[in-house]
Amino acid sequence: MPKQIYILDDEKEIRKSLRAILEDEEYLVEDFSNGKNLLKALSKERPSLILLDVWVGKEDGLTILDECKKIYPTLPVVMISGHGTIELAVNATKKGAVDFLEKPLSIEKVIQTIEIALQKTKDGDNEIPEIKLEYDEILGLSPGIKKVKFAIYQAAQTNARVFIYGDNGTGKELVAKAIYQNSKRRESPYVEINCAAIPEELIESELFGYEKGAFTGANDRKIGKFEQAHTGTLFLDEICDMSLSTQAKVLRVLQEQRFERLGGNETISVDVRVIAATNISVEDAIKEGKFREDLYYRLNVIPIELPPLRERKGDIPILVEHYLKKSIKDNGLSPKSIDREALDLLTDHFWPGNIRELRNILERLSIMVPGDTIRPKDVKDSLHGFKKANEMAERGDLKHAKEEFERQYIIKTLQNFDGNVTRASKVLGIERTHLYRKLKALNIQTDQLNEG
Repeated sequence: MPKQIYILDDEKEIRKSLRAILEDEEYLVEDFSNGKNLLKALSKERPSLILLDVWVGKEDGLTILDECKKIYPTLPVVMISGHGTIELAVNATKKGAVDFLEKPLSIEKVIQTIEIALQKTKDGDNEIPEIKLEYDEILGLSPGIKKVKFAIYQAAQTNARVFIYGDNGTGKELVAKAIYQNSKRRESPYVEINCAAIPEELIESELFGYEKGAFTGANDRKIGKFEQAHTGTLFLDEICDMSLSTQAKVLRVLQEQRFERLGGNETISVDVRVIAATNISVEDAIKEGKFREDLYYRLNVIPIELPPLRERKGDIPILVEHYLKKSIKDNGLSPKSIDREALDLLTDHFWPGNIRELRNILERLSIMVPGDTIRPKDVKDSLHGFKKANEMAERGDLKHAKEEFERQYIIKTLQNFDGNVTRASKVLGIERTHLYRKLKALNIQTDQLNEG
């Protein structure tokens, strides 16, 4: 059965042109010149999609969008504007619009946008329950993020263990924190540890603590992370980097909810909810003998997978607005806006570094662009350093593209701080010892820091 599309635009020629395009594609089309007639028609039947102008004469299209959503909350609506801005696109997205088209309209773009919106509806993306978390720092309205927020809500109602999966920079720490903040344990401690940032010989003492005299240098008793998190939540980030011997001890604690500090005989009982995260394939780590399968099953009670930024491009305008404003405020800069073409370049970027890469590029743009508007050339210049990684990504070589991006990103960051590893590690958000390990793994030599 043909899909029915409603068009609301006060310009007769636009309605006529859109009707001709869509009827050629075998859609059923009804067009309206004012919001009153559109809403009257909606009260009688539900179309498959609405094309809605931002301004219909003196009527505000965003207000009409609100009314449409009251009648049919999951009805896909595509906004049209002759003078689009990033703020307008963000507001329309927040109100439930699935996409945003700019005049003059491209036939190919109109058809492609409608096909994508209808396919998402067919796949059930719009049926994901809308969840309002009490504490929520996760930005985005895409179907993938809606699924994540729904999973957070479900996990927060229980004490079950959670395993978070996602590429570097996708926001696994935010998900773990959101589960904790929305759970019954939010008044108790929240403790986190990056397993990749702690040397193998120190990870056990960090997790379980030690008694005075347990080893050379143990001058006082130390309380470990498990004990610190008693009655609360422990977040084990990058858990696949944990040694097998430590994994065995963690498994025992999960089974028995008790342990001994290093060098001690006293049994410590704990009530801890554990959330784990990784940016690599756990199945591959198990096959390679690097991760215990029994520990995986203990931790993987509620799995949550974070989509990479390239799979949630509809969220990019929201993220751009947030991080640009945040950087301007944090750095005491004068306000800046970003034009539509520059925003399109950011949207089309592959983002191997995900939200972390986007955030840092926006900080760079907010500081380095001298005027009050960020233009396409500014964005191209900021992204130029990662051209090689993007070329690899376009060939489908994801693993090496990610490695090359990480390599280039670390080199550029070190160059910005004249090779100062301590300052670079703070900006990168990792421990200094972890950065040294990265330098070695990625074969970054000190003479490379002077490369252009």
